[in-house]
Amino acid sequence: MTAHLPPGYRLEPLDESRKRDIYDLDAWAFPIATSLDDLLATASPLPWDRTFGVVAPDARAGELAAMYASYPFQRFPVPGGELPAGGLTWVGVHPQHRRRGILTAMIDDDLARCATRGEPLAALFAAEYAIYGRFGYGRAADDLRLEIPRGTALRDVAGADQHTVRIEHASQEAHGELVAHIHRAAGRAPTGVEGLNRPGWVTRETPELQASFWDDSPVWRQGRESARIVIVERDGAPRGYCRLRRKLDWETAGPRGQVSAGEVVALDAAAARALWGVLLDLDLSSVVAPFLIPVDDVVTQLLVDRRAALPRLADNLWVRLVDVGAALAGRRYAADVDVVVGVRDDRLPANAGSWRLQAGAFGNGSCERTDAPADLELDVRELGAAYLGGVTLAALAAAGSVTERTPGALARAAAAFAWPIAPGASWVF
Repeated sequence: MTAHLPPGYRLEPLDESRKRDIYDLDAWAFPIATSLDDLLATASPLPWDRTFGVVAPDARAGELAAMYASYPFQRFPVPGGELPAGGLTWVGVHPQHRRRGILTAMIDDDLARCATRGEPLAALFAAEYAIYGRFGYGRAADDLRLEIPRGTALRDVAGADQHTVRIEHASQEAHGELVAHIHRAAGRAPTGVEGLNRPGWVTRETPELQASFWDDSPVWRQGRESARIVIVERDGAPRGYCRLRRKLDWETAGPRGQVSAGEVVALDAAAARALWGVLLDLDLSSVVAPFLIPVDDVVTQLLVDRRAALPRLADNLWVRLVDVGAALAGRRYAADVDVVVGVRDDRLPANAGSWRLQAGAFGNGSCERTDAPADLELDVRELGAAYLGGVTLAALAAAGSVTERTPGALARAAAAFAWPIAPGASWVF
């Protein structure tokens, strides 16, 4: 494929032999204090058959002007199902080569490769909020960032006291399969009801992603302890886990430690209550700070005083439809829908035009091109925002981003596109 780069720049595939060049560029794009040698000692998550670099005309040997990679998600969760998706990642441009159209060329190249590979979706976490909307990505999910004081009161849940607890040093050898199983099961039926999955709950599908997740290099500790894991079990079967690190600070009044909780994942309310009960009662700690909590996570209902957790909303996944027909036909809908959607897409002309979407409530549907006039009109960016069911078409219309051409079509489509479970990923890729 040919990327439309500035004159003299060229795109080339990168492999593991270029790891030093890649990490050097990444440190230019995302400044950190860690030495290059320490970074090179960490486990790389990169998929080498999907990693590309941009070389400048006057580059020294090995020097990169920019790069991007794409994770192969063959089971990306969408409402009621799974679809292949490309997880855009490690996008960076050296500060000397900014404002030349290199990022645009890389995004276009990635979208073209997604289309060729048969991936109807692309997804990412945005380093900066304002960048990716202009490439057709829509903010499709949010998450909660909490700071929960130690000892915060939780509501009782029947069966929580029937769980036993293990607190151990975390390792892939001891806990990799357990965590992968619980994580995937929690995404498939977070409420215990089959068919109501959590859209966007992407799993770590490759060995490289697994190795990177479990990497316990001092680089990632930031003054905290090595990785620990809390596991709650019922009748000998694991029902939830949290991978965490603690940091102890002493003040005049005594210890003020922080528990940095990565994923807090449980298979039902009782297991969640047991797990949170442990996290909020660790000695020498004053606060528990979980990361990437879904906006409807059970802990938001367990907290007797949610205000005390200082909830803050942050953007989570951004989604881009690469193949509108396949993407809309590949998910399920929360209500009957028969609507013609007029789509604008300046980057992928194959998406532009009118599409007739037909589906029964929670059943399979179809999405085909049509010459019929559109009932709703919107940009592919807004379609991506609404795709996982966490942002409503009605909210987008209220902001002037969706136009209703047929009276009543907006209300019906908004009800259908919504999903009972809030979307969100539990880890940043």
